[in-house]
Amino acid sequence: MKIAFLSHLDLNLYLFRLPIMIKLVEEGHHVYAICPKGDKFELFESYGIKAISYEIQRSSLNPFTELKAIFNIYKAIKPLNLDLLHTFTAKPNIYGTMAAKYAKIPTIINLVEGLGSFYIEDSLKNRAVRTLIEKLYKFVFKFSDQVVFVNSDDPKYLQEKKVISPSKITIIKSVGIDTAEFDPECITQEVIDTLKRDMDVGNKIIVLMVARAIWHKGVHEFYEAARLLSKNNNLQFILVGDVDEGNPSSVDKAYLEGGNVLWLGHRDDVLLLTAMSDIYVLPSYREGIPRTLLEAASMAKPIVTTDTVGCREVVTEGENGYLIPVKHSTQLAARIDDLANDPDKRKIMGENGRIIAINEFDVKRVIAQYLALYYRFKGKM
Repeated sequence: MKIAFLSHLDLNLYLFRLPIMIKLVEEGHHVYAICPKGDKFELFESYGIKAISYEIQRSSLNPFTELKAIFNIYKAIKPLNLDLLHTFTAKPNIYGTMAAKYAKIPTIINLVEGLGSFYIEDSLKNRAVRTLIEKLYKFVFKFSDQVVFVNSDDPKYLQEKKVISPSKITIIKSVGIDTAEFDPECITQEVIDTLKRDMDVGNKIIVLMVARAIWHKGVHEFYEAARLLSKNNNLQFILVGDVDEGNPSSVDKAYLEGGNVLWLGHRDDVLLLTAMSDIYVLPSYREGIPRTLLEAASMAKPIVTTDTVGCREVVTEGENGYLIPVKHSTQLAARIDDLANDPDKRKIMGENGRIIAINEFDVKRVIAQYLALYYRFKGKM
């Protein structure tokens, strides 16, 4: 088969789709990465994947610019004589489906990883954008053969809004996590101790959050919980993640550098930092399924996160962590404090999380589900 993966970022395909693309190459299929040129674009070739570029403006809402983007996708995919096009994120889902229909590609699969920030706040602008997104999705889903969702809440919502028919819904939870890489047994205590010395955090209990520094991730609640627990000198709150300039929800650096949190910005050693942590926190307002929670669970860390879309797919209350209400700093602090004072509970919850990660979210399991989905439509090609 000739299978193409379409995204508006080469980084998206490289970080989250590469394992399934490699598996398809190993099984003898021709695989294409259709995306704008970025830092990862040239790397696909080394895996036997043909990268083809197109132009799109991610933030544009100009109708003429958007029509041009659809035409650019059409020009990129038409000569390939594809059997299947798999699209990711809102614009590629909508524009890619339109372009694929005109290019007469037999099978079109979309992936909705989350409905996005417009579904967090209920402003007039957000309601208008949601209405537009849902109308466009309702139109293009008529031409899609299947739409993959990573959690249960988003397809339920779209089904209730009559945007999608139940027969076109497939749920494959998350993009998967390599539980062999994110394995606590692979990181020695000596390595962890060295990292702690380098960071000058001593033997404190590490409360870690890894996320883009935007308000919607719950940064304020994390900093507020750190303030509420500031009398406990045995706790060290750490935030890993850079600001997102241009995003209206981005946190300013002055805020991040204040308070009782050690802000590290972007880091490439998230695996080691997660291994070093004792409690993992993500007080996000809404997610698809956050990869960072999967990493924490796989590394056998107890989790405190919000009882919201995406996050509750990873955590079972009281089993591998705690679920708290969105925007509830005091309960976040209380749950962190509870875990900080109970090392046995941290250990048991962490072990339970590791089992959940292996049984439900291991990347091999996820790849198998995608292969089964693709092969379901093989007779149509």
